[in-house]
Amino acid sequence: MARQQANRNRASMWKNISVACLLVVLLIVAINAYRDQNQDWNQPINILLHPINADSLPSTQKYIQELQLDDFYEVKQYLEKNSQQYRGKSSYFMVQIGRELQQTPPKTPEQPSVINNILWSLKFRFYAWKQHESIDGSPSLTLYLNYYDPKNTRELKHSTALERGRIGSVNLFAAHKQERQNNVVLVHELLHGFGATDKYNLANGEPLFPIGYAQYEKRPLYPQTEAEIMGGRIPLSEHKSKMPNDLEQTVISLLTAKEIGWVQ
Repeated sequence: MARQQANRNRASMWKNISVACLLVVLLIVAINAYRDQNQDWNQPINILLHPINADSLPSTQKYIQELQLDDFYEVKQYLEKNSQQYRGKSSYFMVQIGRELQQTPPKTPEQPSVINNILWSLKFRFYAWKQHESIDGSPSLTLYLNYYDPKNTRELKHSTALERGRIGSVNLFAAHKQERQNNVVLVHELLHGFGATDKYNLANGEPLFPIGYAQYEKRPLYPQTEAEIMGGRIPLSEHKSKMPNDLEQTVISLLTAKEIGWVQ
């Protein structure tokens, strides 16, 4: 009898601990959600990048050790130029390479559903909370850069970020020749973090017409020469597209600018 009571007490204790942990996570989510709706583009925007050796290869580790701020300078330049275009004055972006992390972010659910997506979102926020250290400061947005050696991984899984969540998990190639294309993926996810939505067909990855086209009024319509940054690809025909080589081959559309608050 006493043993049964002890087991019940133990079960009740673990249940209370689980509920308390969930409440802590939900509180963090609520605080972040409130903050995420109130980006002041007149204040400096601090972007924190945490590199991760996602395939645990020595070649990837060597690449991470060679990373420099100059590798991301065009990201800063691109964002400041486009904010100037839409706001009439440039926002100031600071890009910082943070600590290398050992643990990768939680993977997105293989079978997406409302419940699975909510659980993944909570796991991702909890991961970000656990990884944060005081030395990281209070960044406006944090991106976790998962690097893979292209000689070992030919195709990367889809990157993702929480819309207005200020955190993103970005899959990139650990190769200097891929850096400019890496920055296209990085900016795409970064803008998600500030509220931009995808403008491509989730089933096949093709840009949606007209919102995912940089030159939707062009005649003839194809081939396009630029990509809308949230459309992700340059349409060459109705059913064919290609990845832009660099940020110079992309534009931020008026709709995307409105979504992130550069235009009212």
